[in-house]
Amino acid sequence: MQKNEMIELLQIQYPIIQAPMAGGITTAELVAAVSNHGGLGSIGAGYLTPNQLQEQISQVKHLTTKPFSVNLFVPNEIITSEKEINRAIQLLQPIRDKLQVPNVSIDFPCSESVMKIFEEQIRIVIEEKVPICSFTFGLPSNDLIVKLKQHNTILIGTATTVTEAIELEKVGMDLIVIQGSEAGGHRGNFIHDVQESLVGLMSLIPQVVDHVSIPVIAAGGIMDGRGLMASICLGAKGVQMGTAFLTCKESGAHLLHKETILQSNEEQTVLTRSFSGKWARGVKNKFMTEMKEHEKAVPEYPVQNLLTQSIRKVAAKRNDKEYMSLWSGQSPRLAKNETVEILMKRVINEARNIELL
Repeated sequence: MQKNEMIELLQIQYPIIQAPMAGGITTAELVAAVSNHGGLGSIGAGYLTPNQLQEQISQVKHLTTKPFSVNLFVPNEIITSEKEINRAIQLLQPIRDKLQVPNVSIDFPCSESVMKIFEEQIRIVIEEKVPICSFTFGLPSNDLIVKLKQHNTILIGTATTVTEAIELEKVGMDLIVIQGSEAGGHRGNFIHDVQESLVGLMSLIPQVVDHVSIPVIAAGGIMDGRGLMASICLGAKGVQMGTAFLTCKESGAHLLHKETILQSNEEQTVLTRSFSGKWARGVKNKFMTEMKEHEKAVPEYPVQNLLTQSIRKVAAKRNDKEYMSLWSGQSPRLAKNETVEILMKRVINEARNIELL
């Protein structure tokens, strides 16, 4: 495939980024395998403590000498009340009882403590000389951006609209991942509400490309060489793929999560905020159905995420997919159970065949 600004900037062979899926999916083995086979592997560090992040970076470095990235969640102000939390606890109690989830006290973080962890994660990225750092859920402060730039870290932002993409370019991002409505997992919107951010990827790509001067990376429902070439034809310099890598053998996703995606169709992926307090796309199950009428009232992330954490853990241990968060994009029919090496070779071969038409 032809070289372009994205490939040269990231120093990779192919214009493919493995989406940084947090929560244990992006194992060191997955990240390294993607980088070793010509793409950019990404550590999903959103839920990792600074020590855990440092450990995983070390593991990846043992498995590859190629570039990889770390993705961080930009902290948002935590706004909630005791009344809201108690109401959410009451709503979740029937599900906890059904699964026999033990009641445990939860230590809810404050905005200051979350920001401190984020700053510590940034410090580790710099200390470990990670070449690329990406962000989801907003804009890092100017001070942090300057600090990362001083250490020659390449910065990638996440946008769901043209307006968000323009803001990311203004603050100094080097590349932008644009997330179409088809994407699995959490929505990366930070200016617009979720409904306004649900622009289809094929509509979003050319509009963003026309309004920013830095390389654009397309994300959302891309699973093969057809999606890659369609994105490039519309002006993107590459793609970010999540669900395609989630079902790979090196992925740390729960086996039942992988199997559910492999057996699902496009009609089964829906948006919910009942699991975490942020809107996210996943395969519909009983938890989403039972919480649907209440989902707009649940606390914001990370409060709701902490309230449902024990439910998700118990469900995973019991192999009960009805109460797990089964994140998936809108193209599950295209998912395959294969190694990263086979996936990368297949996508590139498909893209090359299209180029020859």
